[in-house]
Amino acid sequence: MADPITITISGLALGVSALNAWLTLFRRGTVKMTQPTVIYFGPVKPTEKGGSLLKVYLRTLLFSTSKRGRVIQSMHVTLRRNETVPNFNIWVHGEDKLVRGSGLFVGETGVAANHRFLTPRDGNAFQFVQGRYRLEVHAHLLGDKEANLLFSQELEVASETAAQLTEPGAGLYFDWGPDSSRYLTHVETRPPSLDATDFLQILNSPRLLSAKDPSTQS
Repeated sequence: MADPITITISGLALGVSALNAWLTLFRRGTVKMTQPTVIYFGPVKPTEKGGSLLKVYLRTLLFSTSKRGRVIQSMHVTLRRNETVPNFNIWVHGEDKLVRGSGLFVGETGVAANHRFLTPRDGNAFQFVQGRYRLEVHAHLLGDKEANLLFSQELEVASETAAQLTEPGAGLYFDWGPDSSRYLTHVETRPPSLDATDFLQILNSPRLLSAKDPSTQS
């Protein structure tokens, strides 16, 4: 007759092995992101018809909830204001080099990077005006049918802030205040970060700009 203690130990070992195999080989998990410490609304470059193409910038850590990791096929941002829901669907990310986002592998330890989401070329009708916005960051993972909502945050643009944003090159920063547990805003005015040639590079080239170039920051 088999020893009950031996059987119990063997059963526990088999259970641990099965759990480890599920965690490392079979569990798909998902991708999550940390709360951005800074969010930016502002212009990218002037357009030929006047106005400017717009972008949303943020820095965050993306990480996988499974040991095998996941692949992000694409990311985009929506800004909900009343009935207006524009898509910032041109995704650019990187540190030393900025690249057009596509096929980003996210492992268990995560990927920290700057992310820029740009409006399409015909998106210059949208403007940052006074009101409440719902910022949503979406990621479409390889193997999933629909995009996942990674982050959602309500942000407010006050009337005096909206007036400042009408100035050429003006952009709005939301900096996370840990003591107040909310985003604090300030406006900075600088030359547009990308000219027409740079924007075409973003659309057509897998390797784009040096992130160390001051003109590409935020």
